[in-house]
Amino acid sequence: MRIHPIQTGTVHIHERQRVGAPGRLRRVKMLTDDEWTEPLPILAWLIEHPEGLIVVDTGETARALEPGYLPRWHPYFRRCVRFDVAPDDEIGPQLRRLGLSPQDVRWVVLTHLHTDHAGGLGHFPDSQVVTTHKEWAYATGRAGRRHGYPNTRWPDWLKPTLVSAPDSLTAAGDVRLEPTPGHTPGHMSVTVETDNAFVIIAGDASHDERFALDGIAPDPRVARATLARLRALVTKRSATYLPTHDSGSVARLQALG
Repeated sequence: MRIHPIQTGTVHIHERQRVGAPGRLRRVKMLTDDEWTEPLPILAWLIEHPEGLIVVDTGETARALEPGYLPRWHPYFRRCVRFDVAPDDEIGPQLRRLGLSPQDVRWVVLTHLHTDHAGGLGHFPDSQVVTTHKEWAYATGRAGRRHGYPNTRWPDWLKPTLVSAPDSLTAAGDVRLEPTPGHTPGHMSVTVETDNAFVIIAGDASHDERFALDGIAPDPRVARATLARLRALVTKRSATYLPTHDSGSVARLQALG
């Protein structure tokens, strides 16, 4: 079993999104912050598994840079995010450069449905898309658009398999779906256990290894409990921890050999 990182462009966000401000005005301070991060990777992951190819998150689409693709009426898209994604950065072309095709992918697992994790869904009409019941309920419909999900941009064919994590994705039990609510209510992470490593593909459970509460999480108590649990799991299992927007994630994965 092998894990490949796939970087689908970069994103700038407010520093107060990466590490939320203290206090009850955390989300307001994130929206009004004027400090931007360095370019952060938008990572997706390919797992070569004996039961079939698995993609965890699909990264962003180059269409996110087109005027009108993302809703300007939403304050987050208007004030808080800047994408840099070229057509060749999308996950479909990158899989082909690895000698694979999106049609070869059995499962697409979405840690959550924010656009920089689900933007590349259009490349996978033949794959089984997996997300959680809670995430789907939070992200769909008019309420989902208010929550920051541009769900009118999802493919018309999208009918995901909804799971209630924790659950095993593979029959072998070596790729598991673990509930990590916080960044979003239905967020999950994916754990991969090999002969010599325990890997946590963490999505946006945190933005890096600091396990900091971010500026977006709607319920800070839930997010803090998840972060404490993840930190303990990393220590207990000597896990390799791979958040989506951490510039060190690729190097940590490569260090496994």
